[in-house]
Amino acid sequence: MAAHRKPRQRSLGGNTARTAVTLALAGAATATAFEGTGNAEPQLTPAQVKAKVDKLYQEAETATQRYDGAKERTEATQRRLNSLQDEAARRQQRLNTARDALGSVAAAQYRDGAIDPSWQLALSSDPDRYLDGAALAERVDDRQAEAVARVREQLREIEQLRGAARVELKSLRSRQAEVRRHKQTVTAKLAEARRLLARLTPPERTWITGDAAGHASRSASDARAALAQAGSVPSGPRAAAAVAYAYQKLGSPYVWGATGPNAFDCSGLVQAAYRSAGISLPRTTYAQINAGRRVSRSQLQPGDLVFFYSGISHVGIYIGAGRMIHAPNPSAPVRVAPVDEMPFAGATRVT
Repeated sequence: MAAHRKPRQRSLGGNTARTAVTLALAGAATATAFEGTGNAEPQLTPAQVKAKVDKLYQEAETATQRYDGAKERTEATQRRLNSLQDEAARRQQRLNTARDALGSVAAAQYRDGAIDPSWQLALSSDPDRYLDGAALAERVDDRQAEAVARVREQLREIEQLRGAARVELKSLRSRQAEVRRHKQTVTAKLAEARRLLARLTPPERTWITGDAAGHASRSASDARAALAQAGSVPSGPRAAAAVAYAYQKLGSPYVWGATGPNAFDCSGLVQAAYRSAGISLPRTTYAQINAGRRVSRSQLQPGDLVFFYSGISHVGIYIGAGRMIHAPNPSAPVRVAPVDEMPFAGATRVT
């Protein structure tokens, strides 16, 4: 019977080995090429960059309004905490004074030796005078009891103030953390928008951000001339003053969280304009929209506040002829723009 021998395996050599190595290297290069293609950032058109940047700015504006609101609440909490601490310090001083007075009385009694009243009467050379003095002493004791009661009440009041201060301090720390979170959101959105804009050519960036000149003069007289030319009448003298202030701030930079006098975010500009006219407005867009009487778009008059987006995250000051002055975003300064530039959400008249 023939022996079954194991087939002899042929070694890879010569052309066969070279072919295998070449195929392996080609496969690795192809895989690397595909991997690089998968990780490469797609090239966006200017229109796509504009859409992304606009969305980032809107999200940043929403976060800015939340930041502004949280910062305003933080400042109010800090003021309440300072007031509580000041009042507690004043009461502590009064308590220390009252304690010192009680301590002086106690020391005097100790030095007198606290002799039994019957013996004091027996040993007195003038019993009538002693009895008068004893009555006075009883009244003094009554006053001491009242003083002790007042000290105890002051202690309770101080402890209540300190308890309230502890609550406010806890609230303050929570609000400070909220401010930091919103600040991180804003800065991240704006950094991403800057990164996208940096990939464009200067003409493309200008197309996205628009004319930075503001389209208007910054003088109050030109503001009145513009209103007259548009055939628009402000809703009152304070509205006219607010519009004039906004005209004077054309070209001022947008800085999120700023309320002037040299830089603004959107709600900061509105607040500053009406503050100059003697009207105090809330800090945020979603509070400003409720600060006056709602008006329809067809009823708009110069000085009315116009709001945009479903979340009420942007605001401008209407100046007539379908235009407004607003602080748009970090890529553009305070400027004149058409009201239909953004999705209209409502309007408020505060005068």
